[in-house]
Amino acid sequence: MKIAPLHIGIIMDGNGRWAENRNLPRTAGHKQGITTVKRIIKEAIRLGIPYLTLYVFSTENWKRTEKEVGFLMKLIVFHMRTEASFYQTNRIKVKHAGDMSGLPEEVRKEIEKSIENTRNNEAITVTLAINYGGRDEIIRSVNKWITAKGPDTGPFSEEAMQMNLDNNDVPDPDLIIRTAGEQRMSNFLLWESAYSEYYFTETLWPDFTDEDLSKAIESYRGRERKFGGVQ
Repeated sequence: MKIAPLHIGIIMDGNGRWAENRNLPRTAGHKQGITTVKRIIKEAIRLGIPYLTLYVFSTENWKRTEKEVGFLMKLIVFHMRTEASFYQTNRIKVKHAGDMSGLPEEVRKEIEKSIENTRNNEAITVTLAINYGGRDEIIRSVNKWITAKGPDTGPFSEEAMQMNLDNNDVPDPDLIIRTAGEQRMSNFLLWESAYSEYYFTETLWPDFTDEDLSKAIESYRGRERKFGGVQ
């Protein structure tokens, strides 16, 4: 029997379109997206998925309007503060991926607090990719290695890259889901997703259900993963 994925990454696309379809401000879509996040995390726990990475805010999202970016930063702070009990009750360990130094201080402090407060939780590890870009992570990984080892330490290796990624203790994603019909990587986990399976759905993120998650997992279970070899 095919096994379920250990690690699922989700590109949560379609909040703005969900709101526009209902003649609502884009901010309403982002709020509804948070509700979906909580539901899907609980369903992943029920299904026994140990790792989940959510693409919350990319390095490219700073190009959006100042109003929308400001709202998203405030929403992240509000969520981390008000949902502390959600993470504890459901035994969720929070991790962060991305350039923490590029975030507003208030956002950074709330993320760091959540990471510290949930570090002993074991039901699921949820990585929040905030101010994250795959290219940026690769560059930061190389720079960490140079800073630690110096420029004259010999050739850079895959092992060195892996050890200097944002979360080197999290396995590579087996399955990456993208909602809202787009079929591109959008700079998400570029190094880690070298052999990930992709699942695309037309469903907008706020409408994504437990059943949609199960469909994606069933699609994954039906695939042959060869990792460049022959089976």
